[in-house]
Amino acid sequence: MFGLYNPWIVEADAVGSPKLAVLVDGRKVKFQGGDPIFEQGRVQVPLRGIGEALKAEIGFSGKTVSYKKDGRSIVLTIGSKEAVVDGKKVTMDTPAKSIKGRTYVPLRFVSENLGIPVSWDQVGNWAWIGSKEVPDIEKSHIAKQPISKKFIDLVSTNKYLIKDKSSVRVFTIDDLPLKFGQVTVYDVWTVKINEYQAVRVRYSLGRGNIFYLGEGDRARFRSNMSHEKNSDQTVTITYQTTSQGDELREGDKNYMSFNLHKAEYIGFDRGSDSLELLQNPFRQ
Repeated sequence: MFGLYNPWIVEADAVGSPKLAVLVDGRKVKFQGGDPIFEQGRVQVPLRGIGEALKAEIGFSGKTVSYKKDGRSIVLTIGSKEAVVDGKKVTMDTPAKSIKGRTYVPLRFVSENLGIPVSWDQVGNWAWIGSKEVPDIEKSHIAKQPISKKFIDLVSTNKYLIKDKSSVRVFTIDDLPLKFGQVTVYDVWTVKINEYQAVRVRYSLGRGNIFYLGEGDRARFRSNMSHEKNSDQTVTITYQTTSQGDELREGDKNYMSFNLHKAEYIGFDRGSDSLELLQNPFRQ
């Protein structure tokens, strides 16, 4: 059974990684009509989306793309490694190009030549632009809502007294990263371990349980299956999807039939007076 695997031998068998993302001042950029791509060691992004995220003036005519911000200017030609930066010709490592009918530009070249530093997060598969300060959920746009009887009935157990919570916050994968008190939740993704699916969460600190919550289904709590300290001192924790604990706690003899796609939320109980619920990004 999946719940009986040795947690220290699964890492080498895991297949799956965090989704490539671009963050500006700690917030993910939502590109319309096309996602960033990683090509030949470089992150390429849609020309308009990155320009808007950097608050630059954008020009696009024929095969020419231009950006202006704070007295700086960049002119790129699709398919050419030659660019003009502040009136001077320079050679890029990779050109702007057309990908699936959309024009993509090299992220680092554009951002740094507009005066905004870029750093690559190897662990998270993210490109950070500007400030890396993560917003606190208490100060974010994610409002508290009164907790409903639905959540009290489905989530409360003898071990996890969610009924003591006074409110709930619901957020999406695009809202991450977020600080929950002293702990930052960076990202959530899935991996395959042999034929089984598991969920991984990257934290700033190495602790935290989660639960899966589906319509009409009691919460399925998961403690960490494995714990990996990353090179940047963040921690990645792996959680099972199916667990024999559902049978032991709730008497669910069909626990192996549970599928992550059925869950409406992935919950975090961080010890505050609010219940934090991630809308399940893997729901079908």
